[in-house]
Amino acid sequence: MQRHYAAHATVWVLVYLLFVLAPLFALLTGSFPPARDFWTEFSVAIGYSGLAMMGLQFGLTGRFRYVTNPWGEDVIYHFHRQISLVAVALVVLHPIILFMLRPGRLAMLNFFQTTWRVRFGTGSLYLLIILVAMSLWRTRLRIRYEAWHLSHIALAVAAIATGLLHMVGFGRYLVDPRKRALWIGLVIFWIGLLLYVRIVKPLFMLRRPYLVAEVRRERGDTSTLVMQPDGHSGLRFSPGQFAWLTVWGSPFKITGHPFSFSSSAATADGHVEMSIRNLGDFTSAVSEVPVGTRVYLDGPYGAFTVGEPGHTHVLIAGGIGITPMMSMMRTFADLGDRRTVILLYGNRDWESITFREELETLKARLSLTIVHVLQDPPRGWTGERGFITAEMLARHLPLPYANHEYFICGPDVMMDAIESAVKGLGVPLSRYHSERYSFA
Repeated sequence: MQRHYAAHATVWVLVYLLFVLAPLFALLTGSFPPARDFWTEFSVAIGYSGLAMMGLQFGLTGRFRYVTNPWGEDVIYHFHRQISLVAVALVVLHPIILFMLRPGRLAMLNFFQTTWRVRFGTGSLYLLIILVAMSLWRTRLRIRYEAWHLSHIALAVAAIATGLLHMVGFGRYLVDPRKRALWIGLVIFWIGLLLYVRIVKPLFMLRRPYLVAEVRRERGDTSTLVMQPDGHSGLRFSPGQFAWLTVWGSPFKITGHPFSFSSSAATADGHVEMSIRNLGDFTSAVSEVPVGTRVYLDGPYGAFTVGEPGHTHVLIAGGIGITPMMSMMRTFADLGDRRTVILLYGNRDWESITFREELETLKARLSLTIVHVLQDPPRGWTGERGFITAEMLARHLPLPYANHEYFICGPDVMMDAIESAVKGLGVPLSRYHSERYSFA
C-alpha cells in the first residue's frame, strides 16, 4: 500500500511541476520577440511562474480525494500555504528587478497615474499583499473564519484576473499562436477548477443530504451530532478520517467546517457521528442544532487511518483530539478486532475527559490499555500528570518502540512535542501519523 501511495504521490508531483513550468518552457519555443537584457527576461519568467502557481491554488484547495490520499488533506493545505508565499514572492520580485534596472519605473506604483496595463499589474500586486497579510495575521486581526474565507477567495480571484489582464496588456509573449493557446488553455483549466469546486461538487452534495437524528451532550463541553443519510445509503469512511460539515445553508455556501468522524466505520444503517467541542464561533452553536435539521457532508478525507492488524496501535490524544481515536476503537470493537491498543489521553482535569465512561466499557471489547494524563488532577490522583512526554511514553509502551503504529491528534503545540518525542524514541517517520485541522 505504501509503495502504491509513493507512486501515486510521485505522479501528482510531476503533474504539478508540469503545470507550473509549462509557461517557462513555452518561452523557449516558437517565434521570439526582439531580445532584451537577461534580467528583464528573467523578471518576466518569474512573473509567469508566480501567476501559474497562483492559478493552480484553486486545485490544491479543491478537495480532490484522489490527489490528497497519499499525503492527507492537512499536508496539502500546508503546501498550499507555503507555495502561496513562494508565488507571491515571485510576483513581487518581478517588478523589483525592473525597478532596479530602471529606477524611474517606480512611478508606475502610483495606481492613478499610469497606463491601464500597468494599473492591472500593480492592482494584482496590492491584492496579493492584502491576501497574504490577512492570512498570516487573521487571528491577530480577529477576523472571523467565515468572513476571512469569503474575502480570501474573492481576493485570490481578483488578483489572478488582474494579473492575467496585466500580462495580456503587454502581450509580448502572446503573439505566437502556440504560446497564446497555452495560456488560454491554462485559464480555461483554472476556471474549470473553480466551477467544479463551487458549482458541480455542491450539486452532487445537494442530492445526498443528512438529517440530524440526535444531539448528544458529552463531557468537556462537547456535543455529538448523530446524522442519518436522507434518501441514500450514506458514505463509507475509514476510521480516523474526517469530512467538511455544512449545517446552516446549502452545499453552495462558501465555508464548511472540517470535523473527524467519531462513530464506528462499521455501522449498518449508514449513520455517522461527529463530536464537536465548543471553541467559539461556529462550534458554540452546535449543541443547539435542532433534531431534523438537514446538513451536508463533503468527504471522507484524510490519510490518518488505521495500520496493519499485527502492529500495536498507540493512540495519543489531547482534548477533542480523541474523536478520530474513538472512531478507530469503536470500529475495532464492532469488528471484533483484538489488536493491542494503548491510549494515552491528555486533558485538563478528570471532569473534562470526553467519552470517559465509554472508554472504560470499551476495555471489555478490546485489548485496550488507557493512560489518562491530567494537568490538574483531583486529590489523591495516582496516575500520570502534566503533559505527555517521551519519558511517559517509555514507561507505558512495550519494546521495541519502532514496531508500533502511532496516531497523534490534539492541539498543535502538543502534536509538535509528541512528534519530537516519538522521533527521539527511534520511531521511523513511516510509523507515526498525525493530522492537523488548521486549514486557514
